[in-house]
Amino acid sequence: MKFVSWNVNGLRACLGKGFREFMAETDADLVCLQEVRALPTQVDLDLPGWTMHWNPALRPGYSGTAILTRVPPRAVFPGLGSPDLDTEGRVLTAELDDFFVVTVYTPNVQRELTRLEFRQRTWDPGFLKFLLTLQKRKPVIFCGDLNVSHREIDLANPGPNRGNAGFTDQERAGFDRLLAAGFVDTFREFEPGGGHYTWWSNRKGVRERNIGWRIDYFLVSQALRPRLKAAGIRPEVFGSDHCPVTLSLA
Repeated sequence: MKFVSWNVNGLRACLGKGFREFMAETDADLVCLQEVRALPTQVDLDLPGWTMHWNPALRPGYSGTAILTRVPPRAVFPGLGSPDLDTEGRVLTAELDDFFVVTVYTPNVQRELTRLEFRQRTWDPGFLKFLLTLQKRKPVIFCGDLNVSHREIDLANPGPNRGNAGFTDQERAGFDRLLAAGFVDTFREFEPGGGHYTWWSNRKGVRERNIGWRIDYFLVSQALRPRLKAAGIRPEVFGSDHCPVTLSLA
């Protein structure tokens, strides 16, 4: 079974930059989206064979997640079950026969770190609790823009960015807690080296020179580790400031 995760940085904009063509050529069974920034009524998207599920934010044109699937899910449900965390449409879960698939758009702590305390004390613990609750029923695959580079090899310029949004000690410790809880960073099961990124600044020439950050991930429960076949990054796919990331399970 094959999966794709992609922060599209506005689905309506991405539609004009090759999203339909990407969907036409993908062999994935599920495509998980983040930062859709739209309501279903605002998007003209007819994809034969696909069903699309939405969790838009209450605030227009902001955040939001979606899952496109060719495999009929048992159920699809939005959010974490917490009114304090669910107004921004950041989590959407599909239940399949063997596992749950969760797409997540983790809050950015912002340039001045104004949301760092919220992320550290509220979001990260709440999201991990949600994953562990799901895992009591069946294994979990979760994916998306986690808005953190975990290790120095996960961004091109770790030194100057230490302490900046996306590379604070607190955010990295939050990722450590996901691993300590037993979840597996699937890309690192296949690729131990650096130079592989999923997001690039819009500044001129940055993407061409591959001055990027790896902030988009697939993580899975330990129970799924024996089924891992491949995990990858698709930097050649444009349409957003992020590129898609992929996962294949036996």
